[in-house]
Amino acid sequence: MDTSTQITDAPPPASQPAVDKRVARGVTRPGDRIFLGLSRGSGILLLVIMAAIAAFLTYRASLAISKDEGNFLTTFQWDTGATPPVFGIAVLAFGTVVSSIIAMVIAVPIAVSIALFLTHYAPRKLSGPIAYVIDLLAAVPSIVYGLWGALILVPHMNGLFGWLNDYLGWTGIFSWEGGPARSMLTVGILLAIMILPIITNVSREVFRQVPQMHEEAALALGATRWEVIRMAVIPFGRSGVISASMLGLGRALGETMAVATVLSPTFDIQASLLDPGGGTFAQNIASKFGEASVFGQDALIASGLVLFVITLLVNGAARAIIARRKEYSGANA
Repeated sequence: MDTSTQITDAPPPASQPAVDKRVARGVTRPGDRIFLGLSRGSGILLLVIMAAIAAFLTYRASLAISKDEGNFLTTFQWDTGATPPVFGIAVLAFGTVVSSIIAMVIAVPIAVSIALFLTHYAPRKLSGPIAYVIDLLAAVPSIVYGLWGALILVPHMNGLFGWLNDYLGWTGIFSWEGGPARSMLTVGILLAIMILPIITNVSREVFRQVPQMHEEAALALGATRWEVIRMAVIPFGRSGVISASMLGLGRALGETMAVATVLSPTFDIQASLLDPGGGTFAQNIASKFGEASVFGQDALIASGLVLFVITLLVNGAARAIIARRKEYSGANA
């Protein structure tokens, strides 16, 4: 019989059975299904908790804002016990943002430099102890930083304040008329010290993940150590550094006890960063919540809602930046 006839007369192959979606996802065993359910449930639970927090803050805040005789966003006053009550978050928002910006400007370059030094310059015998000390700094409680700042940092800031006043006082931002150094600049420096270990540790681990082939390729082309870091290491770890910075910024925005211990709070905005005064959301809530009436607590919760929204916006902006720069990262090579 002709071979071609055999092939032509052969019955059509049976249709393949449809692939189960669970099989396609690799969920075939009971343990896989249980893990999938737990993972999915954890994600849903997190969203439910966030929604519950937002709903609670919004409800309690609406009770206070509806009775506020001032503009909640622009009033430079916090008097919830007055009749009628007048309060606003202008000073708190300014102090929170300014102190956090100062902390980030100081901490991020130093943290990234330390991380690069530990991963690409320091010998192993030196990088290990330094990394261990940095890890310990990340575990120090906030109140300890606050006590150190009040007893050690504040008394020793006069020299720096005097120097800034002599050379940069003409700007108005760094003018100083004397007095205790319980100002926004001191708070920013203290916050920078507090967030430095967080940014350093995360950045260090990101830089350690740079593929060795990337660095060897740059060296083979004649690049110097700094050029290797600039062309291979930093582009690869840019997203990780941004994430580390956002973690540090989150702590700076919400820091309470250290700021309350160091700052001399007043409800006014100082033109100079060296003059005492100002306040932050977390510091104001911590110092007033225990003695506040029910209405006063609602007002403080309203300020906490603003801080909650600011934190969400900061994290959302960080995610957007990372998503835009992701295609330029060496992680996708």
